[in-house]
Amino acid sequence: MNKDPNTLLVYDIPDDRKRVKIADACLDYGLDRIQFSAFLGWLLPTQQEELFLKIKKILGKKHGNIQIFPICADDWKKRKVIEQKAEERGKTGEGKS
Repeated sequence: MNKDPNTLLVYDIPDDRKRVKIADACLDYGLDRIQFSAFLGWLLPTQQEELFLKIKKILGKKHGNIQIFPICADDWKKRKVIEQKAEERGKTGEGKS
């Protein structure tokens, strides 16, 4: 079975408590945080629906925007990524004599 990520979840939720609970729900389903407000992972379609309903219940009547994008394997292979990690302070050798 192909385990390439097939689920991208992104959100914009102003309420801190709701945002933390929704992030925890994403982690509980095995999704990985790839940005502050974005999670990626592999879920069965039924798990995608379960998570969506759980998050909808957590959000309740509070303001927010939550989107789940199913991703097929072909689209995953076509993705483009730029990832540049910050250098740790003092490891570049700059400023040393």
